[in-house]
Amino acid sequence: MNTLAAFEVLGVPAPQGSKTVMPGGFLVEGSSKTGRAKHKAWRGAVADVARDVADDEPYDGALSVSISFRLPMPASRPAKIRTVGIWPKSTKPDIDKLIRSTLDGLTDGGLIVDDARIFALDVEKYEVIGWTGAEIVVGQWTP
Repeated sequence: MNTLAAFEVLGVPAPQGSKTVMPGGFLVEGSSKTGRAKHKAWRGAVADVARDVADDEPYDGALSVSISFRLPMPASRPAKIRTVGIWPKSTKPDIDKLIRSTLDGLTDGGLIVDDARIFALDVEKYEVIGWTGAEIVVGQWTP
C-alpha cells in the first residue's frame, strides 16, 4: 500500500443520516435542523482539509482509507475511564453514518475522485478528552 495523504481534521464528527423526500420532490437530510447543521459543519471541515492536502488531480484508482474518529467523552464516564483519556465509543453516532459524511467530504474537497474508488476501509471511533475530529490516511493499492 502506498500512502498518498495522512492528515487530521479538527471538529466534532457528525453523521450523515437518511434523506427525507419533501413536497415538490426535493431531498433533505432526515435529521433535525441542528443535526443537519452539525453534519454540514463536519463535512465542510473535512472538505477544507482535503482541499488543502490535495494534489492538482484527485486521487483515482483502487484506494484505501483509514479513519480514526475522536468524539468528545461525556462527563458522565467513570473517573477511571476519564483518567485514561481515550475509550472505544460503542454508542451513537453510528459508525457507518460517520463514514458517509467523511468520505463525501473527501470527495467534495477534491482529494479523491469518488468514494466508489475505495476498496478497503479501516475505521474506529473513540471517546476522547482532548482534541476531537479524525485522523485520516488515504492510500493506493500497488501490485
